[in-house]
Amino acid sequence: MQGPQRRSLQLRVIYALCLCGATWTHLQVALTHGLWWDYGGAAPLTRVYWTSLLFIDPLTALLLLVAPVAGLVLCVAVIATDVAHNSWFALHHPIRIDLYLSQIVFLLFVLSTVRSAWRGAIRARPALSAVD
Repeated sequence: MQGPQRRSLQLRVIYALCLCGATWTHLQVALTHGLWWDYGGAAPLTRVYWTSLLFIDPLTALLLLVAPVAGLVLCVAVIATDVAHNSWFALHHPIRIDLYLSQIVFLLFVLSTVRSAWRGAIRARPALSAVD
């Protein structure tokens, strides 16, 4: 494995581990309160979004390793929407600042490294050949 591909894999593993940590957080909530918990009276779309992350985060982690391009796109989308949503939510409700700050740090890390991860993932893709 060459330099860009190795760096991409290292970054994608870090992203995946962070997403596994987020999955653990969502799993704890689901095990404690159930899948249909209202998060203390949160809006219906907030409940759906947060509960969906229990499934989207591990899917993203898996895709980062088996389908890197799709995984990178989904990773950026997940963390960007999560921070945007939680920033909006924090304007109206108290939140756990430690979890919120960890999401912001992860977003900044992803945004500052995703180009490198993308380049290596693109180079690692097998070339398509014409079938006769």
